[in-house]
Amino acid sequence: MARKRKKPTELPAELPLTPMIDVVFQLLIYFIVTIKPIDIFAHLEVSRPSPEDRKERAEIPNLIRVNIFKEGYTFNDRPVTTTELERLLSRAASLDKTQHLLIMASSASEHSQLIAVLDLCAKYELTKLSVISTN
Repeated sequence: MARKRKKPTELPAELPLTPMIDVVFQLLIYFIVTIKPIDIFAHLEVSRPSPEDRKERAEIPNLIRVNIFKEGYTFNDRPVTTTELERLLSRAASLDKTQHLLIMASSASEHSQLIAVLDLCAKYELTKLSVISTN
């Protein structure tokens, strides 16, 4: 008769997590203590306008409003023709090319009128435009 062999009982492999968690917390504390935050306000560039520039900018309104109707155009709520609109936009561009324009096209106006105004803005390099549709 053969003898039965006893199988050695193996213990399951364990991975101790407590030392790993301790190391992670130590690293976290180290990085929090040694970090140097970047001072954002120290790197801001601020350009202030000169007093001479203020006199010139007093002539320019803060926002130019161009309304497009089926019958024609208005420039800051004043009716104008196409040639007057071109002259006023060229004057505004000569004073300040970063001038903000609000172009309001009525739903009854033709698409070609809006394109004409946008072409004038491109001609005089006015790039800060907002176009909205009104009823």
